[in-house]
Amino acid sequence: MRMKTYSHSDYPIRIFGLAEYSRHGVLRRLPDIVLKAVPKLDFLGRRPPGARLCFRTDAAEFTLRIVFKTLSVDIGMSLYNCQSAFVFAGERVNSRFLGLAHPTGYNDKDFSSTFRKGAGMEDVTVWLPRNEILEKIEITVDDGATVCPPTPYRYPKPIAYYGSSITEGGCSCNVNNGYNAIISRHLDVDYYNFGFSGSAKGELAVADYISSLEMSIFVYDYDHNAPNPEHLKKTHEPFFLRIREAHPELPVIMMTRPAVKYGADEKKRREIVRETYENAVKRGDKNVYFIDGETFYGEVDRELCTVDGIHPNDLGFYRMAMTVEPLIKKLLEATE
Repeated sequence: MRMKTYSHSDYPIRIFGLAEYSRHGVLRRLPDIVLKAVPKLDFLGRRPPGARLCFRTDAAEFTLRIVFKTLSVDIGMSLYNCQSAFVFAGERVNSRFLGLAHPTGYNDKDFSSTFRKGAGMEDVTVWLPRNEILEKIEITVDDGATVCPPTPYRYPKPIAYYGSSITEGGCSCNVNNGYNAIISRHLDVDYYNFGFSGSAKGELAVADYISSLEMSIFVYDYDHNAPNPEHLKKTHEPFFLRIREAHPELPVIMMTRPAVKYGADEKKRREIVRETYENAVKRGDKNVYFIDGETFYGEVDRELCTVDGIHPNDLGFYRMAMTVEPLIKKLLEATE
């Protein structure tokens, strides 16, 4: 049987969730100018959490191949989260899980899987691996199959999220179970994930880059990564003001870290974030919103919501999504 293969860069394949791909055709989150200004982001800024490869096809089955530039172990998550692609078919909001493509072990940088979709024209959404720098992605179908551009998102202007490893998706059991990914599926909205594990510290170079993007909403919650409350105090409001200067009417949601119970340090950080919000309101800003991270886990079984007392598990991320989603839904609907 004759087959044809599409690279990730070939029409009609689309990559969502990576602004640098849209601008320069590179599979990474940050440009060189930011990586040079903030060297600790050199690796993290090149990996693609939240990115999706999308297309439509009537192929009954297709093969997905992924080639990594890097391959590393994550203490908090398995190959099924960090190095695997999760594949769905059908309308995004009601899509069905076809399976995952994953390395066979920590020496396997080049791997592929074949997925049985069934006949009929449908969207395919591939959630790309979270933790590695990507070299190549390929889709192979029967030569007689039709491959078309994917259905546009209902809300094509992305939400931009900035924050810690939690924003990046740690430690859900798979890449599409992060709270921002859940919201993206539920509301059919595109998004950018600027979560940087241990390394989001309110740098203005990152704020300037995010400010250069088209966004529908900006969400940020990097207080987990601030080394101390003093650093958070020094950086939190300037970061917001840099975004606000470039986007005077943009809805901005300020959140604090999720936690089962806040101690003295978390409470101090919460007040710093709240102060940024209250100062904006006092200036007459009518498009700022505050969410207290201590409310994320609900009233029952809060202690079951984390992997290690810090990072949410799948239950924790779902409860985060259910807290944040109603506000985001309201803000998106207001733009229609």
